[in-house]
Amino acid sequence: MLERLKWSLWHGNLYKALHKIDGIEALSYNFEESYPKFKHLAKAVEEFHTYVENNGNFIPNYGERYRYGEAIATGFVESTVNQVVSKHFCKRQQMQWSKRGAHLLLQTRAKTLSRELGSVFKQWYPDMQIEELAETA
Repeated sequence: MLERLKWSLWHGNLYKALHKIDGIEALSYNFEESYPKFKHLAKAVEEFHTYVENNGNFIPNYGERYRYGEAIATGFVESTVNQVVSKHFCKRQQMQWSKRGAHLLLQTRAKTLSRELGSVFKQWYPDMQIEELAETA
């Protein structure tokens, strides 16, 4: 079931993914009495469901990207995430971010790197003139 959930998320099928998370949640109750950390498991599954539901618009369809020859590697994004998070969550730094603030920054950074930020602004502000930057080599 987890492999099918992963496939659904990879291919941007949020309806199936949420259905599979519901199935995992239902099956997990078979272990309510026998698994000592059941409450932690149930909470994690519930939080994952909420995350996918709330952030579905930001989950890319990697299968489609692959078919169109678009980049699907996330190494450069992960590197940026690590740099930003380690710098701003480090207690020795003056500036600290809330989890929500860091999440919003990372969404913006990912949209910028995937060149999708302009289209997001166009949805919010249809009359806004956006100058597309030339791709750097």
